[in-house]
Amino acid sequence: MKIEVRPLDNQDAGALLQFEETHFQDIKAKEIAPAKLSRSVSAFANTAAGDLYIGIDETIIGGTKTREWRGFSDPEEANPFFQILETLAPGTHFWDAEFVSSEGYPGYILHLSIQKTRGVLKASNDIAYVRRGAQNLPVNDDEAFRSLEYDKGIVSFEDELVNAPLDLVTNSATVIEFLLSQIPSAEPERWLRSQLLLVENKPTVAGALLFADSPQAMLPKRSAVKVFRYQTVEEGVNREVLAFDPLTIEGSIYDLIDKAVNSTKQIVEGIKRIGSEGLEEISYPDETLHEIVTNAILHRDYCIPTDVQIRIYDDRVEVESPGRLPGHITVTNILDEQFARNPKVVRLINKFPDPPNKDVGEGLNTAFNAMRRIRLQEPEIIQKDNSVVVYIRHTRLSSPAQIVMEYLEHNPTITNQTGREITGIRRDVQMKDVFVALRRANEIELVPGKRGKASVWRKTARTTRQGRDDQERDLFSLLTEEQERPKKK
Repeated sequence: MKIEVRPLDNQDAGALLQFEETHFQDIKAKEIAPAKLSRSVSAFANTAAGDLYIGIDETIIGGTKTREWRGFSDPEEANPFFQILETLAPGTHFWDAEFVSSEGYPGYILHLSIQKTRGVLKASNDIAYVRRGAQNLPVNDDEAFRSLEYDKGIVSFEDELVNAPLDLVTNSATVIEFLLSQIPSAEPERWLRSQLLLVENKPTVAGALLFADSPQAMLPKRSAVKVFRYQTVEEGVNREVLAFDPLTIEGSIYDLIDKAVNSTKQIVEGIKRIGSEGLEEISYPDETLHEIVTNAILHRDYCIPTDVQIRIYDDRVEVESPGRLPGHITVTNILDEQFARNPKVVRLINKFPDPPNKDVGEGLNTAFNAMRRIRLQEPEIIQKDNSVVVYIRHTRLSSPAQIVMEYLEHNPTITNQTGREITGIRRDVQMKDVFVALRRANEIELVPGKRGKASVWRKTARTTRQGRDDQERDLFSLLTEEQERPKKK
C-alpha cells in the first residue's frame, strides 16, 4: 500500500513537537512494539477517535519534558504497524495513515488517524481499552466490558427486564390510548409480546418507558427529567442562585418529552437580558429546544442511574444526557451519521400521534439550522466521561465589536459588565480587549473620570458626528426622492 507523504514547514513541525497528549491525541517513539501500540488504537477506537504520531521521543529530566523528532528512515520501516492494524479488525477500515516530513528534521513521522468503531475493538492481547484523559485503561472485567457494550450501543439497556407486574404496562392508560388510535383491534398483552416489550412475563425497559403511565416507579433515577433555573451567567454555581427548587418531570416517554420541552420554553420566556435597546426577552427557536431535548431523552444510556438534566441560565440552556455517544458517533460526525442506542424506543415512539421524532435522524440538523436562521451561534456538543452536554447559547453571530457599536447606537455609554452581558464574553479581560481595539480604531473613547474597574466607554465625537451626518444624508435622500416622484393627476 502506498501512504502519502505530507511535507510540513518548520513552524508546523515545531508545533507538532509541542502539542499536549490528550484524550484525543498521543505520541510514541518509533521503537514501540506494534502489539503495545494496538492498546492505544483500541482505546481511541472504543472511545472518541483520536490521532497517533509515531516517531517522536519524549524524555523528562528534572521535571522538564523534552521531545525530539526521530522518524522512520524510510516509510517501509513502519510496515509492522500496518500489519498489526490489519489484524485487529479484518475488513474494517477504521483508520487512515500518512507520513509527515520536514526539512531539518530526521526521518518520517507516521500519523495514524483512528476512527471510533461500531463494535468493541480489542488490542492484540485480546483486551479492550478505553481512553481517559491521556491514558489507555484496560477493560478487564465482565461488568466493565458490559458497560462498554452499552456505551457502544452493541447491546441496549432497553432490552433488560424490569422486575415489575405486567399490568403496569398491559393495563395502563398509555397503552390503551395508543392502541385505540393506532391498532384498534389489538389486545395490549399480545401486541406488546409481538413487539418484544414483554419477555418471560416481565416488561422490558423499553416497554416500561413507552407504555407505563409512570415508568419512574419502575425505573427510578433514570427515567425522569430535572429542570434547573439558575439566575446567573456564571459557571460552577451552587444552589444559592437557583430561582426555585428543581422541577422533576415524570410520565411515559411520549408525555415526558412534551412536558420537558414546554416547561423549558415557559421558563426561558420569562428571562430578560440587556440588549442594544435595554432589557430584551430571551428566545430560542422552538425547533432547537424541541429537537435537543427529544434527542437527549430518546438516545440517553438508560443503564446509568441519573436523570436527564436541563439547566437554564440567563444566557444559555444546557441539556445533559447520561451516557457517551453510542457506536461510531462522535461530536464531529454527529450531524452526518446515525446510530440509535435505543432502537425499539425510537421506532415505536414514531408511531404515536404527532411523534416527537418526526424526522428520524434529522433532529439535530433541524436544531442547528433553526439557530442559524435567527443569527444565533450554533449549539455546542461536548462529550464528558459519562454524559453528553449540548450548550444552547443566546450569543449572536455578530462580532463582539459589532454588538458593542450597535449597543452604543441606542445608549450613550457602556461598561465592561454590560459588554459581557450583551456579547456573551465570560472574562472581563477579554471584554477589555474588545474595547481597546475599538479605541485604537477611533470608534470609542473612555468617559473622563471613569477609569480602572469603573471604566465607562462612549462613542468618539468623530463616530457620533458621522452617525449624525449619515442620518442627515438619509433624510436628504428621502426628501429628494419625494420631490422627484411624479405627481398623480
